[in-house]
Amino acid sequence: MTLTNREPAAVPRTAATVLLLRDDPFEVLMVRRRRGGTFSSALVFPGGKVEPHDSDAAWLAHLAGAEEFDDEQRALRVAAVRETFEEASILIGGAAGTAASGIDRALGLRAAVAAAGAVLDLALLHPFARWITPELEPRRFDTHFFLAAMPEGQTANQDDDETVAFEWVSPAAAVARAEAGEQSILFPTMMNLRRLAESADTASALAAADQREIVTVRPVLEPHPDGFQVTIDPAAGYGSGGHVIPRLTTGP
Repeated sequence: MTLTNREPAAVPRTAATVLLLRDDPFEVLMVRRRRGGTFSSALVFPGGKVEPHDSDAAWLAHLAGAEEFDDEQRALRVAAVRETFEEASILIGGAAGTAASGIDRALGLRAAVAAAGAVLDLALLHPFARWITPELEPRRFDTHFFLAAMPEGQTANQDDDETVAFEWVSPAAAVARAEAGEQSILFPTMMNLRRLAESADTASALAAADQREIVTVRPVLEPHPDGFQVTIDPAAGYGSGGHVIPRLTTGP
């Protein structure tokens, strides 16, 4: 697609994505979405678009520390919790004793949380990265990535609707599989897996995320004989130089 004056860039949709972590060994949860859905051919992190109801003031009664976040940041975290629950049946930030298995999914997350008497602690989501899809792509996202520790006593399950499979995988192993051509992984996902692989366990990954300044990544694409060359700002902390990808795989 070539942009012209008659083809303005699509406005990015705000999205939230979660890198859910567990130890012994250090792994991250990845899901595969149903065929025909968004990024259906790739292994991705749970996540999706922020919806209007994620910023509903009715959430305030069910959130711990909500005053620490402005409306936008609160909605991002609610969306991250919701998407992880919908796609992997994991409830992040639930009060002690509240498990996803005790939540009636048919009610919708807020009504279900209220019915269970749960309170969600949004501080358990740690900002990790932010990527905006290049203007060249017709479908664009402004994606905020969060880290979170896997809650004790819960088990990931696909919903067989949005997601058809899930996998706990070592970040380094996921990168190796993608580089060997054994697995389709989107470019931002690959770069965030490489960053995550720099940590040895959940605690060190969360600590590194808390200390890192989030620099918004706006990849620049240029034609290349093998596809596209992607250049990202070195200040974002993903290394310098360009990266060659075979096609437009720069979504979240």
